Amino acid sequence: MSHDGVGEVTEALAGLVSDFKGFRQQITEKMQKQEERLMTQHTPRPMLETAGAVDAPHQKAMDAYLRSGDDDGLRALALDAKSMNTTVSAEGGYLVDPQTAETVKTVLTSSASIRAIANVVNVEATSYDVLIDRSETGAGWATEAGPGGETGTPIFDRISIPLNELSALPKASQRLLDDAAFDIESWLAGRIADKFSTAEAAAFVAGDGVDKPTGFLTYASVPDASWAWGSLGYVATGAAGEFDVDKPSDAVVDLVYALGAKYRANATFVMNSKTAGAVRKMKDADGRFLWSDSLSSGQPAQLMGYPVLIAEDMPDIGEDATAIAFGDFGTGYTVAERPDLRILRDPFSAKPHVLFYATKRVGGDVTDFAAIKLLKFAEA
Repeated sequence: MSHDGVGEVTEALAGLVSDFKGFRQQITEKMQKQEERLMTQHTPRPMLETAGAVDAPHQKAMDAYLRSGDDDGLRALALDAKSMNTTVSAEGGYLVDPQTAETVKTVLTSSASIRAIANVVNVEATSYDVLIDRSETGAGWATEAGPGGETGTPIFDRISIPLNELSALPKASQRLLDDAAFDIESWLAGRIADKFSTAEAAAFVAGDGVDKPTGFLTYASVPDASWAWGSLGYVATGAAGEFDVDKPSDAVVDLVYALGAKYRANATFVMNSKTAGAVRKMKDADGRFLWSDSLSSGQPAQLMGYPVLIAEDMPDIGEDATAIAFGDFGTGYTVAERPDLRILRDPFSAKPHVLFYATKRVGGDVTDFAAIKLLKFAEA
């Protein structure tokens, strides 16, 4: 190769090396910019944008509404499409802030009410329909070559649980509301929860179904031997208005085994405190107490190995009173409710106090009449 040819190759290689260095520099700069952009994207968000403060605007607006009646903030949220699920028309009140709603829900769930052991469902409609198969569907064995026999047809019942309006009306003075140190949200949640739990507990036991849930004791009670769907079977104590003097615990044992085996696994006793005071003194034939207190905090006492719910709305022991219930209430009784809780401020009806009209939609009814049995204080 000539001297000129060598020079051309050297010059070409030098240009290639220069181009490669330039290309590498460009790649390095792009990678640095990409890394800076990723670091910027992963920078922690300001505290106001964290998940725990997502509802801060609604809570602030609700606080202003409760204290002074200023609903401009809530109206502004109503115009924001993202917040339509947290506000409603002022004519029907405003949805309370999530923290207050959760406090009320927690108290209702933990209260000494049938709600604690019932089947609780959230619905968006005005009623909740349940289809109940109350028949034993036929089944049988078939031989390899023989024809299969026709089995029985299931019998379904439709139970419709209407949702009624549960309301509470706590009140506070305007002077108290003007006090910035007054925790109005906690106060309001406590008062609403107290009123709601009291009204619910009574209705789930003995409500007549007129603008309120239907209590399980509202239905006719019949001797368990002649029980039929639509009524609750009972076991008699053998003495009018009291336990049998000679064998008081026999009635409790009979009550347990009157309930079908498939329901006993999740069954609970329900009675009030006075009845519990009488039952906890009972002993079996060997002198052992039927009642045992829980060794763990927050756990219910047990009677014959089954948990006991103390519901003060159950009737006292008396003649023909069905003072004790035993059953699988998770199957036997359903509580249907709308998840929203509304509040309407009324500064006019009880001057100088301000009323807070809180409403919630809830219903309840028996959904399996075979899942609950009663103990009746009667001779037969």
